[in-house]
Amino acid sequence: MILTLIDWILFILLALCVSYLLVYAIASKFYRSPNYPKAGRLHRIAVFFPAYQEDKVIVDSVRSFLEQDYPKEMYDVYVISDHMQDTTNDALNRLLAKVLIADYTNSTKAKALNIAVKTALPIYDIAVIMDADNVTTANFLSEVNLAYSAGVKAMQAHRTGKKLDTAIARLDAVSEEINNGIFRSGHNHLGLSASLSGSGMAFEYDWFKKAVPSLKTVGEDKELELLLIQDRIHITYLPHIPVYDEKNQKKDSIKKQRKRWMITQFDILRLAIQYLQKKGIAHELRNPDLIDKVIQWLLPPRLLQLAAVFSITFLVTIICISSAPKWWVLSLAQMAAMLVPIPKQYMNRSLLKSLLCLPPLIVSTIGNLFRLKGANKKFIHTKHGE
Repeated sequence: MILTLIDWILFILLALCVSYLLVYAIASKFYRSPNYPKAGRLHRIAVFFPAYQEDKVIVDSVRSFLEQDYPKEMYDVYVISDHMQDTTNDALNRLLAKVLIADYTNSTKAKALNIAVKTALPIYDIAVIMDADNVTTANFLSEVNLAYSAGVKAMQAHRTGKKLDTAIARLDAVSEEINNGIFRSGHNHLGLSASLSGSGMAFEYDWFKKAVPSLKTVGEDKELELLLIQDRIHITYLPHIPVYDEKNQKKDSIKKQRKRWMITQFDILRLAIQYLQKKGIAHELRNPDLIDKVIQWLLPPRLLQLAAVFSITFLVTIICISSAPKWWVLSLAQMAAMLVPIPKQYMNRSLLKSLLCLPPLIVSTIGNLFRLKGANKKFIHTKHGE
């Protein structure tokens, strides 16, 4: 009797988690890129590249970005140089980027963005945030301008992987595409805000300038997401604008990244619940984006959920096969939720090889649960160009 009760409690909880992912995964297949009319004017754009010890990649990234087809006089590139060499800063200055030297301790991306908005002249309409390793297409700013001219105040471009030389990098790239499907295109298709992914983001400049000083955690993108939702500003996903992001090449790097994500999820969930308590849940029921985000941030990390569903299915099949059919169905649904959003170009033999990296990653993710105390005070940096 007790085992049956435990079985059903676990099944219902995990079924709710799987259903959330599966619904948005299916919805993602029906999403189409927005088609905006010709812009009536060109807006001034500030492009921010926070760069912590990014000497190996930042110069090439900025040089590539400066090949935009957008008029040169209508945008400026700012590099927030944090612990970078003088030779790197000199090279950036020669490219006519505006180099801002970080003077703070305990580096975070939020602190870098604070320096940027405090220093930049109040002449811009749009703020764009890129990572130091990001490259994009020549029409990126033109497409951002089109969306902004059509009334979009917050947008997320399509981050996709580059330098996929290792199984870990390919797995990381696939994970990013699953996120793009479930949390961006799937959400937008059902009328909800897309999630932000840390770079390839653009915002109305005045809103961004007011929001940045209030950022408190190492997960600045999720804080911005929460602030946008509180202000009832819809986040639009633009899958037709690629931003190429260097993926983790090594197991240690991806472990650190996942640890940072877990810290961010706990922090942002705490902030969201505090906001709900302050405003009143009844009042915020009229904000479906906020309710959806709280549910989303309550979900376990996908690797843990995957491991839990498959492990329990295996155990129930061995211990009590009469209870197993519902778990078989749930395992299939979990697999579908993970596979449906993956683009066709990733469905190959290389993906199968990459999946062999999952077991140690799952183990490390479980281990990270016991190493989170105090970690939200530290800046966990992912190195690029290695």
